[in-house]
Amino acid sequence: MSNIISIEEFSSLIQEYASYKLTIQGCSAKTVEEYLLDLRTFFRYLVARERGIPFDSEEFFSLDITSVGLARLEKIRAEDIYEFLYYTNNTRDNKWCARSRKLSAIRSLYRYLVNKRHYLEYNPTVDIDSPKKEKTLPKVLTLDESMRLLETVEKDTESKFRTRDYAILTLFLNCGMRLSELTGININDIDSELTSLRVIGKGSKERIIYLNDACQYALTEHLIERVKLTHTIPNEKALFLSRLEKRISVKTVQAMVYKYLKLAGLESKQYSVHKLRHTAATLMYQSGNVDVRVLKEILGHEQLNTTQIYTHVSNTDMERAMMQNPLANRKKKKTNR
Repeated sequence: MSNIISIEEFSSLIQEYASYKLTIQGCSAKTVEEYLLDLRTFFRYLVARERGIPFDSEEFFSLDITSVGLARLEKIRAEDIYEFLYYTNNTRDNKWCARSRKLSAIRSLYRYLVNKRHYLEYNPTVDIDSPKKEKTLPKVLTLDESMRLLETVEKDTESKFRTRDYAILTLFLNCGMRLSELTGININDIDSELTSLRVIGKGSKERIIYLNDACQYALTEHLIERVKLTHTIPNEKALFLSRLEKRISVKTVQAMVYKYLKLAGLESKQYSVHKLRHTAATLMYQSGNVDVRVLKEILGHEQLNTTQIYTHVSNTDMERAMMQNPLANRKKKKTNR
């Protein structure tokens, strides 16, 4: 686990559950950490409620939750979980996705306790509906904004890592890969013709991403520069290296993206690295006439309904449709009175 959370914060029962998620279900360490973060909030809520500790106090965020084991979880009823979700909505101002994620973590734990290990007979999460999804569209860069972002990197001639950063942004905007997928790419993941590369997605699942001309050009330039920047042939197999000639970290990529978003005058729109993935998917679907099932495979989605968020109709599309109506140019004839 990272320094954000320690497995030692939890009872032996929860540690056993975390081990099951990692070793039996094959979840990534990051996924398990996210489950534990949400369970930690739930457990702190339970302890604070019992002791009368204010939920918005500093003490709340340092509560010892090792006492939350099987005996305590057996007493939980649906009403307790509803009250917790009410707290996350009203006190923590969690949006539907954060509340839904917390409920999923609690559900997963009880499925393990009831269905897998048979430690408990009652599952309080069975009849709880997920928070209603808010109908929001993903924030994306327009085509012009995407071009502006890439041009901003091109003009940054003082940067030692200009070709690297340009290649990274080109891959994000063209391929729609995840941040973790990009930082995990090795040189030998790229085929000899530079037409495709292999990434490791969620659940350690491999998929092939095909490279268009822009990606091929950007990667060629980067690979040439990569050799120049390294004093020797490094043992590091990573495609993208940091200034220390080690695999580039997630935080370094995030900082680079924010830097160029700001230089391009786009930081005020609350864009992020993940928004570049949304941008690639939207541009492919709206401008490239890509079938949603093909887009699903490109993005590495498990379910088609996850991909369908990109099939939203833009205002421009709606305006164009209205103008194409055969009655659009008919105007009421003037009559004499």
